[in-house]
Amino acid sequence: LVSVSKQMKELEESGFLKGALSAEQQLALISICTDLKAAVEGATFIQECTPENLELKKKIFSQLDLIAGDNVILSSSTSCLLPSKLFTGLKHVKQCIVSHPVNPPYFVPLVEIVPHPETDSSTTERTYTLMKKIGQSPVKLNREIEGFVLNRLQYAVISEAWRLVGEGVISPTDLDLVMSDGLGMRYAFIGPLETMHLNAEGISNYCERYREGMRLVLNTFGPVPEFSGEIERKISQAMSEKIPVVPKVLDARRKWRDECLTGLAKLKKEMKSD
Repeated sequence: LVSVSKQMKELEESGFLKGALSAEQQLALISICTDLKAAVEGATFIQECTPENLELKKKIFSQLDLIAGDNVILSSSTSCLLPSKLFTGLKHVKQCIVSHPVNPPYFVPLVEIVPHPETDSSTTERTYTLMKKIGQSPVKLNREIEGFVLNRLQYAVISEAWRLVGEGVISPTDLDLVMSDGLGMRYAFIGPLETMHLNAEGISNYCERYREGMRLVLNTFGPVPEFSGEIERKISQAMSEKIPVVPKVLDARRKWRDECLTGLAKLKKEMKSD
């Protein structure tokens, strides 16, 4: 609670504390409970946030299944475990859903809402409405898929980055620069599909202009990397030279990253458009 209190006060000072209550008023509503039944009594939405361990999460949801009412939503924050692996067989499976936030959620508001094949549509809609109400940016997946959407896009970028460095096309530090001072600046405000739309006279015109070139390049992509061996050592060395793997140094860099995200979040809020 000490850490939570510190973070909430910092958010209040920076103008990013969500909700109508002050940090002090919100903290007064937070308590620690070691009894699961007592912890969820009266809840309408339960968000599980344990480590990415399938058996641990299944154990928790099996316990929640025994005590949950017919109107409470049972939600998991998992970033990669499929709803069908988490919730299948539960009595309240229609009330189960994945609500995957992105860290740090105060500054990166996306939430991926992923249903189990048996999740009731009202559970999805209620979860979406709640996430909008608390100031997040929810997206609804129509069905479950490995990696959901964010990690599938992220892993596609990481995979090609790994291959380009491994094939000696570019250094690890310059590769990161391509994203931070290139694609990342563009994608901080609009996605890849809108980028296509604006970089030509609409999507169809973009495809007409560039489909052959895109297919030519995509056909040169290699296999999925092993993420080990000599390439791992090469990238690890480059990153460690830039940011030594020392707790104080890593923490300082993370703090700087979060400060950058804070500034970007403020800018996006000021420039928000439909």
